[in-house]
Amino acid sequence: MDRMTRRMSPAAFAFAAFRHAVLGLGSVLMLAPFVLMVAISLKPPGEIFAPVFTLLPETWAIWENYGAAFQRQPLARFLFNGFAITFAIFALQALTALPCAYALAKLRWRGRETTFVFVLLGLLIPPQVTAIPLYILMWQLGILDTYAAIVMPSAISVFGIFLMRQFFRTVPDDLIHAARLDGLGEFAIVWRIMLPTAIPALIAFGILSFVWNWNEFFWPLIVVQSEELAPPPLGIVFFANAEAGTAYGPLMAAATVVNAPLVLAFLFAQRWFIDGVTMTGVK
Repeated sequence: MDRMTRRMSPAAFAFAAFRHAVLGLGSVLMLAPFVLMVAISLKPPGEIFAPVFTLLPETWAIWENYGAAFQRQPLARFLFNGFAITFAIFALQALTALPCAYALAKLRWRGRETTFVFVLLGLLIPPQVTAIPLYILMWQLGILDTYAAIVMPSAISVFGIFLMRQFFRTVPDDLIHAARLDGLGEFAIVWRIMLPTAIPALIAFGILSFVWNWNEFFWPLIVVQSEELAPPPLGIVFFANAEAGTAYGPLMAAATVVNAPLVLAFLFAQRWFIDGVTMTGVK
């Protein structure tokens, strides 16, 4: 027993043990579906439908399942669509969120607080509420079943504006005053001063935006009819339909491949993600 444990009272120790037990149980419940998904993707059909479940297969079917996942449906195309759509959305979101957040955090103008209240209210509106008006708009513009129809409704992120505004509030005003004394305009301050200082928060928002838009299923299902334009979640549906819900090995292999970029992105940017989220709550 370490020194910290010896200093804890019995009640505090019991609460800490209960807290860790709840966190551990929650972790198991959240990870179990992904472990099951990977385990099924490694098994042949005979072991998938066996009456006794085993985590590791007796006969490995990695090449068969993962090869079939790429051969029976254009999975590589679905992945390309996912990366193209998520990067385009994030670029547009950053292009709009940074100036808006700067105006809400550092500029003094009438109606600023009221505008920020509307930003907060925008966080409460589910995307399904605006689906029908947006669909009519896409139809009027004649861009249904295109990349633009998928990207445009997500080009402005209310959460991104809120997150960046919270971070900009932690930036000293003296830094902005010095930039103005050097002759920089407000837009130049945003891109040359605020953007470099906001890299941790921008990376944190980028990870969240990547996860949200990579997993987006509802809106692409409405505006996309061609398999060539399908993002990964919608592509999995096409795959399941093509297989009539029976080839679970290749289906789970495709799902594993689709989820792998999310895990890799978070592991790669984990430190910046934690720093960005932490710094946005300082002030």
